[in-house]
Amino acid sequence: MHIGAQPVPKKLIEDWKKYFPHHDYDTNYGLSESIGPGCVHLGLGNTGKIGAIGVAGYGWQVKIVDEKRAEVPQGSVGELAVKGPGVMVCYYKNPEATDEVLGKDGWLYTGDMAQMDEDGFIWLVDRKKDVIITGGENLYPVQIEDFLHKMEAVKDVAVIGLADKRLGEIAAAIIEVKQGYTCTEEDVNNFCMDLPKYKRPRKIIFAPVPRNPTGKIEKPKLREMYRTEDPFAGMKA
Repeated sequence: MHIGAQPVPKKLIEDWKKYFPHHDYDTNYGLSESIGPGCVHLGLGNTGKIGAIGVAGYGWQVKIVDEKRAEVPQGSVGELAVKGPGVMVCYYKNPEATDEVLGKDGWLYTGDMAQMDEDGFIWLVDRKKDVIITGGENLYPVQIEDFLHKMEAVKDVAVIGLADKRLGEIAAAIIEVKQGYTCTEEDVNNFCMDLPKYKRPRKIIFAPVPRNPTGKIEKPKLREMYRTEDPFAGMKA
């Protein structure tokens, strides 16, 4: 089985392996700008690294960088950059967009936040644009989503940032409950006690989680649906 397009919860793969113990599992990472499968992949047999996207494919290089595009220490979170034979030349007739993602040295800056473990395997954390900054702390929604997927009653979940006048943003969890199950806000809050306090969702919404045809959560749509009014309204002169 090959996985791509959207990170999936580690628990889902672990459950799948219970039903199909003799099947191989692999995951592939790539972008339209850097071809698809082959850029980064887990590799067959690396079941101990389920949840990681893997290591650089043949002929490819990877690195994780900060906002100034300097490499971060191993284990730190930063933006994933890739370099290899499949990187695009440019966006057609759009030099500004090209300059945003392509370095002059041939590196493609993906917009995906990631970290590299002690064995050199890369783990996606979230999309750069989806990071929630709450009270000065960076929250990575995928980490919270993976945690909430462990709840038996949860069919699907998406975490987005909503404006907050005190913290700047708060994490909101949109939870789709499995048919035949019940789940309350209290249930979710109790379950989240195992998370660090700053990572716990401040708002719980029970509703369907929209996904596009490739299986990706439509977070822009969710932010549009649930965005709040200007949190500083009434405080301005």
